[in-house]
Amino acid sequence: MRRVVVTGIGLITPIAVGREATWRRLVAGESGLNAIEGFDTSDLAAKVAGQVFDRSDERPDGFDPTTVIPVKDVKKLARFIQFAVIAVEEAIQDSGWSAKSDAEQERAGVLIGSGIGGLPEIETASILVNKGAGPRRLSPFFIPSAIINLASGQVSIRHGLKGPNHSVVTACSTGVHAIGDAARIIAADDADVMVAGSAEAAISRLGIAGFAASRALSTGYNDRPTEASRPYDEGRDGFVMGEGAGIVVLESLEHAQARGARIYGEVVGYGLSGDAYHITAPSEDGDGGYRSMAMAMRKAGLNPEDVDYINAHGTSTPKGDEVEIEATRRLFGPAFDRLTISSTKSAIGHLLGGAGSVEAIFCLLAMRDSVVPPTLNLNNPSPGLEQVDLAPLQAKERTVKVALSNSFGFGGTNATIIVRTLD
Repeated sequence: MRRVVVTGIGLITPIAVGREATWRRLVAGESGLNAIEGFDTSDLAAKVAGQVFDRSDERPDGFDPTTVIPVKDVKKLARFIQFAVIAVEEAIQDSGWSAKSDAEQERAGVLIGSGIGGLPEIETASILVNKGAGPRRLSPFFIPSAIINLASGQVSIRHGLKGPNHSVVTACSTGVHAIGDAARIIAADDADVMVAGSAEAAISRLGIAGFAASRALSTGYNDRPTEASRPYDEGRDGFVMGEGAGIVVLESLEHAQARGARIYGEVVGYGLSGDAYHITAPSEDGDGGYRSMAMAMRKAGLNPEDVDYINAHGTSTPKGDEVEIEATRRLFGPAFDRLTISSTKSAIGHLLGGAGSVEAIFCLLAMRDSVVPPTLNLNNPSPGLEQVDLAPLQAKERTVKVALSNSFGFGGTNATIIVRTLD
């Protein structure tokens, strides 16, 4: 099996558009959570989200798809696809790679997933058809703009990537599964390069109402948006929905070294499992997450003491946070006490299908800069967590040579990825 490395990164998050701006603000402890704008929330229980705001006079550094996508084509792409296309552009430019021949195009593929896809566009189209102008006014681009695999499809067409054209839909585990599956494709010699990751843009009346109905969202901090996501804190009451995209360029080690590429790190471990327990709640003993992490560690050939940092799933839900911590404690044993663990969802919210790829990227940047991003709003750790190193409130400087990231999703789907600095 071939070794797989990361050579390019692209990010769009509620904190910032772009890799370096996002990372700088994350490490500085800034929050990307705000009162929801763009639709009426007066009758919604949750009124806070991590939104990617469009560029405007008030927000000159906001999101502008026309920097890459022709104006005439923007409305043909759901917002999650726009996020993916822009993040891919940054990642490919960052990697310094492009396919220069038919043979290179055929050895390069794309694997981008999403948990929900074009939900706001589906909501709008449904209103148009059922209560508005009727089906004849529906755009012929509606279906291609909304379905999840069209993020991969658009990127494949735009960059001439003729290798594996794939997608992943596994709720909140999507991003890790996308990167892990893409790494396997390269390791198995079915491609030399894979553009991989995930994107999500589900902040809409329907999206917020739906997750609120399942009692998953924070509702107690509507008047204090930046405090609403508080993993591990005794006052947590649910997650805050976010949006954005995280994309990486993966290459075989040989391919990257042959062209003299700068390497962020190596993907050394990938684990996945199912709880087989409940449609939304994790198994109370954390067995699914435990087995996912254990598989990733086994694949990586690592011992517990080798891991420095864990970017936890840590959504800020009352049960999930502690279940994950206890599963981690069980797996790492005595080495647990030397770990630094943080949840970056405290700053950007939960990006659903987009979360795993963004958080894997944060692990890579933590290795690059020897700094762990903080867990914000952790003022009163839940009983039993007081002695856990959760990087509360501010970033922590430490050498990170090996980092692990978890993502767990509805339906009991679990995914873990491990990256390390290149030996």
